[in-house]
Amino acid sequence: PTAWVGRAYVLPEYYHPTAWVGRNAVKFLATYNLSQPFMLKVSFHRPHSPYDPPQRVMDLYNQSTMPDPYVGSNWDERYAVKYSKQPDPGIWCGDVGTDTVKHSRQAYYGSVTFVDEWIGLILATLEDRGWLEKTLILFAADHGDMIGDHYHFRKGYPYEGSAHIPMLVRWPDLLTESEGGKIGVSRGITCQLPVEIRDIFPTFLDAAGVKPAQKVDGQSLLDLLQSQKSGTSWREWIDLEHDICYNVTNHWNALTDGHTKYVFEAYFADEQLFDLDNDPHEMTNLAGNSEWQSSLELWRSRMIKQFQEEGRGPEWVSPDGKKLVQRIKGQLYSPNYPKVN
Repeated sequence: PTAWVGRAYVLPEYYHPTAWVGRNAVKFLATYNLSQPFMLKVSFHRPHSPYDPPQRVMDLYNQSTMPDPYVGSNWDERYAVKYSKQPDPGIWCGDVGTDTVKHSRQAYYGSVTFVDEWIGLILATLEDRGWLEKTLILFAADHGDMIGDHYHFRKGYPYEGSAHIPMLVRWPDLLTESEGGKIGVSRGITCQLPVEIRDIFPTFLDAAGVKPAQKVDGQSLLDLLQSQKSGTSWREWIDLEHDICYNVTNHWNALTDGHTKYVFEAYFADEQLFDLDNDPHEMTNLAGNSEWQSSLELWRSRMIKQFQEEGRGPEWVSPDGKKLVQRIKGQLYSPNYPKVN
């Protein structure tokens, strides 16, 4: 099940979903013999729950050395549900005890390591074929996992454990300026500007020299790698959004530039503001702090402006344009979402 409980995989390692995906990716690369370039998407399901790595990988970690879950100082108490007995594996929030959380983390770490092993084998196969220096490699995830932080489990939240995902890019020399490409920086840099999953598609189009037939969401990461040197403009912040997930109270909108994060909890009409530079684990909600009111108003106005520009209407923004509207029910929004009559 898609649960917060950690346990070792019960079948032989060969049958684990991570091994199946990795094995087939390696096979594709090892046997590919067409003349045209390939594009290969390797989509590992894990470390998404269930947290079930092979026993040998889980044993690489010790439950006692796993980090304790983060607990906020003034905002996450409402999620600390107490259970009189072992809770259902499908719960999305609650206080299940530090030891139980650390056991889940042991299994989660093992799941990440098992994926990492197969990524190493994929890279080794590229190198064996002589393609490592000819291939654009991008590693990302569609979400993280709270694993007990702030009494939350799994995905679908605006908080760092769930929403702050990896985005790693390794580019071949043929995409650099010296070879006529756009990239003007050296490998090994870390960039603090905000990127998102929507940037992946335009990045691949750009690398292939293809211009999209129409405007697409996202920006090419090759422009960002160029901008480190040339000063090309990049977005200041990104928006995050999730409709109801697990529970009617869990739907929200958020904005972040990687330094500050603003969250609007739609069901409660509550605001949250986090100083990620000094509070990276979101321990303190600053929305009620008088010293942060100007920042709160700035981020709120940015969200209001976005909703207005998107034409979301009075169900999202008050008629006077000054407030975000409480939303008890979920509301799907996308210009491309199928309309239901």
